[in-house]
Amino acid sequence: THRISKWFAPDRHPSGRENSVRHGSAENGVHCTANSTVPDITEERVSAFLKCHPEFLETWVMEEVQLEQLERWIIRRTQKEKKKTGSGAGRKTSLSRWKFCVHADKRQMLQEMTSSLQRRPSVGHVLWELTGCIASAVGADGHRLYLPDTGDSESLCLYLGHADPECQLLGKATVPNIVARTKEPLRISRGHPNFPTTGNNELEHLMYEPVVQPDGELVAVLELWRKDSESPFHEEDEEIASSYLVWGGIALHYARLYLSMSKQRKLSDFLLAVVKSIFQDMMSMDTLVTKIMNFAQRLVDADRASLFLLDSKNKELYARIFDIRSNESENDSDSGSRTHQDREIRFSVGKGIAGQVARTGEILNISDAYSDPRFNRTVDQMTGYHTKTILCMPIFIRGVVIGVMQMVNKNTGYFNKEDEEAFETFAVYCGLALHHAKLYEKIRRSEQKYRVALEVLCYHNSCTELEFEETKQKDIPSSIPGIEEYYFNVFELDDNEKARSSIVMFIDLFGLSRFDKNSLIKFTLTVKKNYRRVPYHNWTHGFSVANSMYAIMKHSQGTFTFIESVALYIAALCHDLDHRGKNNKFMSDTESPLAAVYSTSTMEHHHFNQTVTILQQQGHNIFCQLTSSEYKQVLGHIKHCILATDLARFFPYRTRLQHLVSSNTFSPANPDHRLILQAIAMTASDLSASAKPWDIQFKTARVIFEEFYEQGDAERQAGITPAPMMDRTKPELQAVSQVGFMTSICIPCYALLAQLIPETKPLLTQCQDNLEQWKLLQNQQQETT
Repeated sequence: THRISKWFAPDRHPSGRENSVRHGSAENGVHCTANSTVPDITEERVSAFLKCHPEFLETWVMEEVQLEQLERWIIRRTQKEKKKTGSGAGRKTSLSRWKFCVHADKRQMLQEMTSSLQRRPSVGHVLWELTGCIASAVGADGHRLYLPDTGDSESLCLYLGHADPECQLLGKATVPNIVARTKEPLRISRGHPNFPTTGNNELEHLMYEPVVQPDGELVAVLELWRKDSESPFHEEDEEIASSYLVWGGIALHYARLYLSMSKQRKLSDFLLAVVKSIFQDMMSMDTLVTKIMNFAQRLVDADRASLFLLDSKNKELYARIFDIRSNESENDSDSGSRTHQDREIRFSVGKGIAGQVARTGEILNISDAYSDPRFNRTVDQMTGYHTKTILCMPIFIRGVVIGVMQMVNKNTGYFNKEDEEAFETFAVYCGLALHHAKLYEKIRRSEQKYRVALEVLCYHNSCTELEFEETKQKDIPSSIPGIEEYYFNVFELDDNEKARSSIVMFIDLFGLSRFDKNSLIKFTLTVKKNYRRVPYHNWTHGFSVANSMYAIMKHSQGTFTFIESVALYIAALCHDLDHRGKNNKFMSDTESPLAAVYSTSTMEHHHFNQTVTILQQQGHNIFCQLTSSEYKQVLGHIKHCILATDLARFFPYRTRLQHLVSSNTFSPANPDHRLILQAIAMTASDLSASAKPWDIQFKTARVIFEEFYEQGDAERQAGITPAPMMDRTKPELQAVSQVGFMTSICIPCYALLAQLIPETKPLLTQCQDNLEQWKLLQNQQQETT
């Protein structure tokens, strides 16, 4: 009291009276009596006192000033600082102010908003809850929320807290739209030129707050109002709203992030269901199209759907199934689609909405079909249906349009950007499904054609019943003189005699206790028929190789097991089935289909497959009485033996076997060693013409070179320069070629075989004699030239 008296001693008025001040209100939260008299003071003296006694100021403010007035003072000071420092620090200042002005009630509101966010994490709902919090914080009597229209970002839609905003678009000149364009807060009262004149006449004051993302995107416009004419909105109300938006912006960010992830997950689950469904059922293109349309309708919530495929040859779009309605399930769509299958729709590319999309390959999203000149109203007039909105999407494969998907009339509002993006992703899977369905259809047709061709081939390439009966009725001798000798001359027999001799050799080796004679006869006759009439790789060669293998096994009984022996004989008989007289290199150079099917040992793989094909024909399976394990083993050995006749495989086999023999590590008990021995035996039998008496060898060489020359002629026609030994203009190279061939391949092969199977040494001896004959011819040709 003493300090106050000292600082505020009364100033005397010239009249001698003390100055007095009358206070008739509680201005600034200080309560004074109506006629109280205070010392005559100045602002300077009061300011000086408060600066010198801050503890007095704090005590007085805490006891005398209301909380709401403190908030208003803080906000005004904050605004003043914002104007000094500029707008760039606005958010930081607001956040600082947030720590002071938000009391327990406001924190409770934000906690409730956070809880609500967890229950309904939609952007609209978050903004609606945030608007409610702000309205409560500033003491507003009511609020509205406006969201950008999905179809037109420059228009606003009124949101009333429902799942979707009402389709009540605002005019471009309304106050919310003005705020949306300027992105600045606005406070107006009745009497202002922009104050709305329609609607609720009880409203006196309005405040608008734009919600703007950091990237400048407008998210919403908040509208708050008061009905009391004496309570306008002040700048501190704007600051409170701005402070709430700081927190709300974070909530909104996470709501958008959650929604984006949720939508992506739902879309991924949806597309996975689509893939499972449509890729599991590709038996019918119509069924697949129906499924695709049903899925597409569910994806974008469309009332009707159509899928048009592109006929690239005629430049037309066509559809047998169209106009699927949203109330048709996948089950009853089958019956519904049958009503459309009889009348196919066709129209040229470029006509109508779908035709335009097919021509340009671009998406069309039409919010008002009747205002678009490309829309064809004829269908609506015929059906009585009213088309409002259309979303039309091209379907691509490898950058080429193969179809067009058209969605009609979204059940709620308009097709938006999200629908376009989801539909575009869906269209990729549609394209894949349609493409694979077409491929499957082609494969299915090709398979049917293949079956027909195979049936025809089997009929014409199988022995006839007449041939079978004639062979069966003729006596098959138990033995043939000289047939088990290495020098047997196969040219002395005709083709039918060779077939009967093949049967004789088989029965002699294996008997008939485990084999059916009728199947053996049919199998042998059909094998004979499947050798082509080429100069060398014909039935005579096939029989000759089988005869040589028979002679090896007869002279070395016990070397091979029963299964190995059966496989070696059948492989020798069938090793060149359907040979075309051309080698593997020719098949590769001319890009033969066989070379595309078999990248290595092309012809040998084909020979084995032909063998299996014959075995699979009715009445031809000579192994039908073997056990399952034996059947599997014998087929495996047959494949190994036939592939071993590829001379490209001979060289690694020879190298490995030479190492085993030289190191004395060859073991008949080792399965791999036995396989190598089988391979060498097959090569020896395949080259047996070089180990026949000289007259047979020379005659065989002539037909071999004739086949070589025919390949050379074919290569020359294909623009390929033939190898010298295949050039018919160079017959003088025959002896040279034979000397080189026998020296590098035949002699090493028979030498190895003789070391492991001594009984085969006559083959080596005869081959060496023939080599000397070819050397003699070579020398004679050199002397004459």
